[in-house]
Amino acid sequence: HVSLDEGALLEPLSVAVHACQRGKLSFGQKVLVCGAGPIGLVNMMVAKAGGASVTITDISESRLAKAKEMGADEIFHVTSRDSRETAQAIVNQSGYSDLTIECTGVESSIGTGLWATKPGGSYVQVGYGKAEVNFPIVAVGIKEIDIYGIFRYANCYPKALALVASG
Repeated sequence: HVSLDEGALLEPLSVAVHACQRGKLSFGQKVLVCGAGPIGLVNMMVAKAGGASVTITDISESRLAKAKEMGADEIFHVTSRDSRETAQAIVNQSGYSDLTIECTGVESSIGTGLWATKPGGSYVQVGYGKAEVNFPIVAVGIKEIDIYGIFRYANCYPKALALVASG
């Protein structure tokens, strides 16, 4: 039901399906995807397929242009490593996110994603960087953010295949 080229993308797409499932994506949510690389883009596409409005961030303007071309509702060019400052600018532009999917693994991006997540929201860590990072743990507690980690995917190939086959 799919081409060989489409089939080759099922593995990264399965990662995104798993991330959205772990974060309990639901129709109508505001989703923030941190990082517009390949994994960020497939997470954006899965969130959009699930009925979410998606803002995506990156330090690269060309990656953001590609994200916009592929359907991002909003893009945000990150120019600062100050995670609180960046998060506030994102919130001013797009509002707080119900679900944040962090795809870079960069410490400042992790902090930005947590600061930009609404109280009671969910945060999924997809990207891997350094083994240990600093992040605003008190804000996580005060805001009651649910944090989920993922390691690749689990039993998501059938859903990923169905998404591709349906267009």
